[in-house]
Amino acid sequence: MPRLDDATRGRILFGGDYNPEQWPEETWPQDVRLMKDAGVNSVTLGVFSWAKLEPEPGAREFGWLDRLMDLMHEAGIGVVLATPTSSPPPWLGRLYPQTLPRDADGHVERWGGRQHFSHSSATYRHYAAAITEALAARYAGHPALTMWHINNEYCTVDHGDEAAAAFRRWLRTRYGTLDALNTAWGTAFWGQAYDSWDGVLPARRTHYLKNPAQVLDFRRFTSDMLLECYAAERDIVARHSPHIPVTTNFMPLWIGQDAWRWAEEEDVVSVDLYPDPRDPLGAQHGALVQDLTRSQARGPWMLMEQAAGPVNWRGVNHPKPRGLNRLWSLQAVARGADAVCYFQWRQSRQGAEKFHSGMVGHAGEQGRTYQEIKRLGAELARIGDAVAGRHRTSDVAVLHDWHAWWAGVQEGRPSTEVDPAAVLGAWHRALWEANVTTDFAHPERDLTGFRLVVVPQLYLLTDAAIENLLGYVRGGGTLVSGFLTGVADEDDRVRPGGMDARLRELFGIRTLHEWWPLDAGESVECDGFRGTLWSEEIEAADDVTETVPYKGGELDGLPAVLRRGRAWYVSTLPEPAALRALLTGIAADAGVRPVLDALPAGVEAVRRGELLFLLNHGREPVAFAVPGTHEDLLTRTSVTDRITLGRYGVAVLRP
Repeated sequence: MPRLDDATRGRILFGGDYNPEQWPEETWPQDVRLMKDAGVNSVTLGVFSWAKLEPEPGAREFGWLDRLMDLMHEAGIGVVLATPTSSPPPWLGRLYPQTLPRDADGHVERWGGRQHFSHSSATYRHYAAAITEALAARYAGHPALTMWHINNEYCTVDHGDEAAAAFRRWLRTRYGTLDALNTAWGTAFWGQAYDSWDGVLPARRTHYLKNPAQVLDFRRFTSDMLLECYAAERDIVARHSPHIPVTTNFMPLWIGQDAWRWAEEEDVVSVDLYPDPRDPLGAQHGALVQDLTRSQARGPWMLMEQAAGPVNWRGVNHPKPRGLNRLWSLQAVARGADAVCYFQWRQSRQGAEKFHSGMVGHAGEQGRTYQEIKRLGAELARIGDAVAGRHRTSDVAVLHDWHAWWAGVQEGRPSTEVDPAAVLGAWHRALWEANVTTDFAHPERDLTGFRLVVVPQLYLLTDAAIENLLGYVRGGGTLVSGFLTGVADEDDRVRPGGMDARLRELFGIRTLHEWWPLDAGESVECDGFRGTLWSEEIEAADDVTETVPYKGGELDGLPAVLRRGRAWYVSTLPEPAALRALLTGIAADAGVRPVLDALPAGVEAVRRGELLFLLNHGREPVAFAVPGTHEDLLTRTSVTDRITLGRYGVAVLRP
């Protein structure tokens, strides 16, 4: 099985999406000159080129791409060659309207943007396979080719008739009989029982609340159909070039794909990452996505897209201050990236993303953006041989599961203020701010290698996942769980008692009497901290080891936090400092230490292999102790016992 290091070859890949079809061919030699000056060693070609490659059905226009592939090879720049199937040409939708997706209201999503394809359309799949076959046959042996990039940011949802038929086939495979479907979906409620498969529809618009089990399965189906599209194209290119790795780019922490399952089907796990430069927690969001992607890859991964400056899709699109692009790029490397790439090489002058930055912006090669890109390229080349391929596992696992996320955002839930992704972010933030590095894991994965397992919130847990958690604690592991965990089974059926009985026994909960969600901005007093977002009316078992009570109000004296042996349950969301103190205290008791102690606020420390990355996320210089003598690979200078990092400064220390 090919891997990322087959493409990196001891380097960090540096480059981005290159869309030269937007420019006169006379521009291409200038692009190559600027790429070489910036240390670019990889470009992605052809992501949105279907209409140029196949201007009419069955036609093939490969001459321009031939010249580009040759040009890149002559310049020593590798090519990540994309299948262009995320943006079908207008003729496909015009001639075959069944290839166009429909939303939940039945409205057709037409050409003129991108991702305008039905994942279930046999016609779309036929034409997508044909153009993929043609590309693979022509370029599989080209010396510039280093990787295949399938489609782009798979995210299409389709409620149309062909998708409905595919959904029914998917359900028959999953359940076998209508009786089993009716049982799983709880159709006795509101008299929804199906007497024919033909009556089963996608999660289209209804007068009132949709059946949440139907919506859950439709999300599962959508992820699976998109994965089928990916796998079909992957198999074509792999047949022609079995030695070349294949990837597709995830969107960051996106709800639409079961990324654990998808990652198993990829040679290289890659992600796009666009934190807001004005977000004070932008770096933490980046770290979360990086940790998750590294865990999906179980090793080095690829940052497929980021912005060199502003994006174009926020309400207000702020540029990155001087040094921030470098800082966040090196943060990705610290957390396992062996490729640092961008959308896109040259900023477009036309189209929907002409205000989205490029590595070469509208200011050209004299602009600050390109000058910073040149510096970063030189630094990545400097550290590449010491970094590429290195991997280090963590002592802490954060559990995350897409099925639990899907079920947890259903209509009609106790509080729409509770966003599972935000809760996940809050718990990860607490550990990140304490410089406790974390991996992510699926709840059914073997957890025996971790000293501490953290479950911010998993509303839905399978029996296998629950038994896995119990076995982990029985084996001596320490478990900390947040609220609304283990409420439902895999069919979104609430378990008796409002939480699985095995988990209640594990945490020392005799009875979970009631959930008490909090309004936005509301808090609840606890002994030593304030809780936010949620609270619970819990009666503790007699054998609990420790409790932290609520103070005042309806829940006065009842446990906000419980511990029974090595298992902790937190029934509210403590304010950030309190959650950090709680989790780092539990981690310390489990034998988990931060990467470095007593770091200034805003300084991140991460180990990758033998290297120690230090990153200052603040705008002011900071000085702090780093015991021992190290070489800073970025400056080639020696550091002994103490270091100073400037604004957005980074050091990469080797002992």
